[in-house]
Amino acid sequence: MPAPTTIGRYRVTGRLGSGAFATVWLAEDDVLESQVAIKVLADNWAHHPDVRARFEQEAQVLRRADSERLVRVHDFGELPDGRPYQVMTYAAGGTLADRLAGGPMPIGAALRTASDIARAVTVLHDSGVLHRDLKPSNVLFDTVRGDERVLVADLGLAKEIAQASGFTVVAGTPGYMAPEQSLPGGGLDVRVDVHAIGALTYEMLTGKPPRPGAVAAPSKLRPGVSRQIDRAVLRALDPDRNRRWPTAAAFAEALSTSPSRRLARVAGAVVCLAALAAAGGAAVPGGTPPGWTRVGSADGVVSVAVPSSWSRQLRDGGWDPASIGLPAGGQPGLQVGADLIDPAAASPAVLAGAGRWIREPVDATLPVHGSCTRQPDRRVSAGELSGSARRWTGCAGTALSYTEVLLTGPGGRGVYLQIRQDDEADRTDDILRTLRVTRS
Repeated sequence: MPAPTTIGRYRVTGRLGSGAFATVWLAEDDVLESQVAIKVLADNWAHHPDVRARFEQEAQVLRRADSERLVRVHDFGELPDGRPYQVMTYAAGGTLADRLAGGPMPIGAALRTASDIARAVTVLHDSGVLHRDLKPSNVLFDTVRGDERVLVADLGLAKEIAQASGFTVVAGTPGYMAPEQSLPGGGLDVRVDVHAIGALTYEMLTGKPPRPGAVAAPSKLRPGVSRQIDRAVLRALDPDRNRRWPTAAAFAEALSTSPSRRLARVAGAVVCLAALAAAGGAAVPGGTPPGWTRVGSADGVVSVAVPSSWSRQLRDGGWDPASIGLPAGGQPGLQVGADLIDPAAASPAVLAGAGRWIREPVDATLPVHGSCTRQPDRRVSAGELSGSARRWTGCAGTALSYTEVLLTGPGGRGVYLQIRQDDEADRTDDILRTLRVTRS
């Protein structure tokens, strides 16, 4: 269809995509000064009563659920030619299909995304609705107040759970459909969506959807996947629905409490950063000053840039907040420095650890550097995060210094940094300007 200039009161600026039943346009809401996505039913389907009813039902379901985990419908209308449209949340981060085009995701990011999808679907189930067509193109990403958010979209095949025993038409997408979806009158329930989330998780971990009837454990295709994750994903994909997780919420909980999500403190192998970067790892893009190197944690949650002369070694296995007097447990984190092997090293280094337990007022116990002179605390910020910095200088009569930083932000996010420097310059603010936290 030719690009419209306006849809209702919205000014169209481009096409986001097209499918068999509808086209989605990007538009500007000039009144509220925001971007929206507008889904318009295709002309050849607009006069089919059943398709039109399904289109309207999708908008009603999303409006009724009204969750930050689902694409929201803000408006509904009809074009002069009779085609209905729905005005929805515009998710600027693209789709899961876009991300999977580059291959499997980092394990931590895959499990976190899978948990978020499962929790979004739980909202639908709690509203009395089955999705029935979960697939990578129906999972969107958006950033709200600095936090990346997963949104579930496209409820064109959604149905009331109360009507599940009466489904007579086979519907869904091969590769993600549960076996019972291929049987008219199969008596569907929430476990069809559990199966689809399992298939999405499998694809995020391995780079390919599971093969029906011959599903290998994810760890066979992806080193680093734990046996507990194998068991959780394979249970979600079990052909016998009575053996699957009973709910999407139960599957989300299994993924969230797996060893792969509970990272250890910053420890484990020290990697030569120069060699890793040469192999295409370690260094990551994003706001890096000239002469500096950006590195990120293995799960992609936290990254920071440091002067390149500092970035010779990296530990990125997470960190333990018990080290500053907070509840123990693995959290996303990294340590980068010129020498991380020698415990007595006085070379530059940065520890950056993220977590949701760092809140105002902060009750952490920061390290005390006894051979140093404590300087006055000061307020600092990094994007939407803000907090305090405590600097210790002249350690053991040298130029060595430490800066202890605690930051908090929206949604209970928090970051702890320890910055060790070996000259008179204080690069704390420069380092904080490079700090990125995608999720904690």
